[in-house]
Amino acid sequence: MENNRNFFLTIALSVVILTLWQVFYMNPRIEAQRETARIQAEEQASQQAAQTPAPDMAGGGDATMPQAGTAGTVPGAQAAAQAEQAVRVSIDTPSLSGSINTIGARLDELVLKDYRVSVNPDSDRIQLLYPSSANPGYFAELGYAGSDATGAVPGPDTVWTVEGEPVLSPGNPVMLTFTNDKGLTFQRSFAVDEHYMFTVEDTITNASGAAVSLPAYGRVTRFNKPDTRSVYVLHEGLIGVTGEEGLQEIGYSSIEEDKRVVPGKSTNGWLGMTDKYWAVTMIPQSGLTFQPRFAYFDDGRTRYQADFLTDPVEIADGASANVKTQIFAGAKEVNEINAYKDKFQIREFDLMIDWGWFYFITKPMFWLIDHLYKLLGNFGLAILATTVIVKLIFFPLANKSYVSMAKMKTVQPKMMEIRDTYADDKMRQQQEMMELYKREKINPIAGCWPILLQIPVFFSLYKVLYVTIEMRHAPFYGWINDLSAPDPTSLFNLFGLLPYDVPSFLMIGVWPLIMGVTMFLQMRMNPTPPDPTQAMIFTWMPVVFTFMMAAFPAGLIIYWAWNNTLSIIQQAVIMKRQGAKIELWDNLKGVFTRNKPAE
Repeated sequence: MENNRNFFLTIALSVVILTLWQVFYMNPRIEAQRETARIQAEEQASQQAAQTPAPDMAGGGDATMPQAGTAGTVPGAQAAAQAEQAVRVSIDTPSLSGSINTIGARLDELVLKDYRVSVNPDSDRIQLLYPSSANPGYFAELGYAGSDATGAVPGPDTVWTVEGEPVLSPGNPVMLTFTNDKGLTFQRSFAVDEHYMFTVEDTITNASGAAVSLPAYGRVTRFNKPDTRSVYVLHEGLIGVTGEEGLQEIGYSSIEEDKRVVPGKSTNGWLGMTDKYWAVTMIPQSGLTFQPRFAYFDDGRTRYQADFLTDPVEIADGASANVKTQIFAGAKEVNEINAYKDKFQIREFDLMIDWGWFYFITKPMFWLIDHLYKLLGNFGLAILATTVIVKLIFFPLANKSYVSMAKMKTVQPKMMEIRDTYADDKMRQQQEMMELYKREKINPIAGCWPILLQIPVFFSLYKVLYVTIEMRHAPFYGWINDLSAPDPTSLFNLFGLLPYDVPSFLMIGVWPLIMGVTMFLQMRMNPTPPDPTQAMIFTWMPVVFTFMMAAFPAGLIIYWAWNNTLSIIQQAVIMKRQGAKIELWDNLKGVFTRNKPAE
């Protein structure tokens, strides 16, 4: 039947799209396993000798910058002497804990209080930043490019003096000072809000007896890239929005090949590094011209770096100047990111979250789910409610599709008559079919729309589940304790009753099975096609989908199962109203019974 042929073509198209999505955009390992492996690898890594390369900044005019791995290295005796002078400035906020190293005034120890390695409430909290001496070695640093005229200026090796109590908290900034041999005094104020934004403001007083020019730099440096395989569905690596280029997304492998990516100069924007759920970025002072750069260094200890160097700040003798930089270091919470963008007028700061090409669908999808979550208190319930709302939005189109499908069933006898009458004249057969469709006001491809409409919604929901931290470790009910990870149960060990682990490709959990059953029932709402090939596809398609989608996030499977259930109910009601026969029960009987052989 023509309607069934179109239906199967649509199913086949869906399989192709979902398979490509699985191969090229799907992370084959669940996120909980990836995060656990990464943190365990970091915790077990041996500590390396302290090695702190200098910034090696681009540009800077006549400023003299120490080269990476030479003047910036702190060897044995000097490192020990500095360690005795160093004082750690503690960080204590509702969202963060950690410390600032007074050698270099470096933000290099940061723990996220609200996030843990796994769904186990006793697991370790996520540590975002590490000192350069640690194997992960991930930090943010601000300084200046000096010259003979300026003398020693703040850099990686500078030992700052802490004024007052060395505890940084919201409403309680910490002041650091440094005075060099030329009479330049640097006062650095560190402030932090209740979430993830640090504000670093330098006041430079010139008592050197002559005017000076000081370019300022900032860098986010990482010695190890994440110990997980990146996926195409989102960007992880170096990132920034600056100059005319706008958004720059540079992967680790790409920068390893190119070594340097130097966009044009800018007077606003931000740059840094992003992981799936966390980011560390710097926002230079708006209006101050700076040269952004993304770089990879393989001299000695390899490292990745996003940095900037400002045009020289001119300070007359006896005068002072202020330079302010903000540092975002924390979780990429959607509402907080948007709030920072609006409050501080940070250019396109929301692009830190990779909404993808279909952001115009994905962002509204997240907005809807997030608001329903605030109302219902559970993201799983929010997904179910979202499915109902999406169904209502597309109800007019879906209703027309199902009505057309029902009419197709009522005219089946006429269609069979045309085929029998013009069995030897395919062209005349098609002409008569088209006349029948026109006379009965039937759209033969109407059956495709209910499935095609699910595809963009499916992709956008997948993106929301995969990239937004709000969905990370979000529980549903029962055994589902993380909607962003696959169903943890498996049919092949009787859902945990048998004492052995199941390979990942056999992790067919309860919810994928429920989804497969609902898909099977939905397909059985239509007559079994007479063509044996189509009938085989009709029978095995739910099984294929069940295996293929079992590795997808549980929240997506729950959506698909609930959506299928609503579609079955909707189609049954419409078919009954149109007087069309509901084939479900006859088809189910046909599956479990065999025709007696002819005598």
